[in-house]
Amino acid sequence: MDDANPDPGEVLVTGMAWTTPLGSTLDGVWGALLAGAHGLRELPSPHPLRTTLAATVESVPADLSPSERQLQLAVGTLAEAFDSAGLDPRGRGCRVVLGTSYGPYLDEPAAALDDWARAAANEVGHPHRPVCVSTACSAGADSILVAAELIRSGVTDVCLAGGVDIVTAAKRLGHSALGTMSEDRLRAFDERHDGMVPGEGAAFLVLESAASARRRGATALAVLRGAGSANDAAGLTAPDPSGDSVVLAIERSLSGRSAGDVAIVSAHATGTPLNDAVESVSLRRVFANQGDKGYRPLVFATKGALGHSLGATGAIEAITVILALRDGKVPPVYGLDAPMPDFPLPVAIGGPVAFDGRLGASVTLGFGGFHTCLLFERVGP
Repeated sequence: MDDANPDPGEVLVTGMAWTTPLGSTLDGVWGALLAGAHGLRELPSPHPLRTTLAATVESVPADLSPSERQLQLAVGTLAEAFDSAGLDPRGRGCRVVLGTSYGPYLDEPAAALDDWARAAANEVGHPHRPVCVSTACSAGADSILVAAELIRSGVTDVCLAGGVDIVTAAKRLGHSALGTMSEDRLRAFDERHDGMVPGEGAAFLVLESAASARRRGATALAVLRGAGSANDAAGLTAPDPSGDSVVLAIERSLSGRSAGDVAIVSAHATGTPLNDAVESVSLRRVFANQGDKGYRPLVFATKGALGHSLGATGAIEAITVILALRDGKVPPVYGLDAPMPDFPLPVAIGGPVAFDGRLGASVTLGFGGFHTCLLFERVGP
């Protein structure tokens, strides 16, 4: 990319914000991840669960109802994201795309699944009805994909997109009953992996056409080079073991670039044996067969430290990729000590790992076969 004269058709990231179990400042949370910190806490439950660990956001009071917690988490992060890009949320020139995986509505009735999104947009004074995406754990990533298409198709020049999700009693019970919750802690790609640990959070990216960013004098944080999705519909919860649709989503995101150009991959990495196996197969098929190039991207993952935040995870992990590209290093995978013997790519263990390269992929897998990959490029030299 020519930083002085970007292609007017490029989709840039000009702002971003998150709220996580490790805090809400971009560099504060990122520094904690690089240092190997985690946000796991004991969360008592009156019901028997596989684990009482959860990664919760302490700044949102635990005694609020699920819908109040979802709204407070969304509104605070939305306002921060608008501000990070120098945008007025009341302006008519921006659109909003918000994602979640049911949000509070497994625990509380709702007239419509986008009630929370409309309330959040109203709370910050946004004049348009938001688009609401609910594609299971891929919702945050799919919101970014949808936002990029709105910009490329000329519907808007600026779009704020991302995801929000909260830990609730129903979600903890559901994952415990499914056996997808760990009995210990989330150990992605580790020989001892036995499931996920629930988490919560919110993250939003401001996407903008290069032409609009130039007019506003906005600073680009990254370029969204590609976004791809696919659905195998193999089952309600279990993924297709072949990895075909995961591979297709990644290949679609490459937008004509070689897989050998990708320097880092933020893996979905839930720590469930089925998910880890499918993701390992998929990453091998895309990235480990580069002929005589001998190049394999560095893999990292953050759910061990932040929990699995369901519909927010794709947006949270997109921000981690952008920050990793900025700094040239990725955080260690918390909980990973003994990698699966057949894992095909180098993975960050023990401490921050440096890399060279400009492109990073964020891979998200969801129940129902929803798989999405976002490809970002670093700006600057």
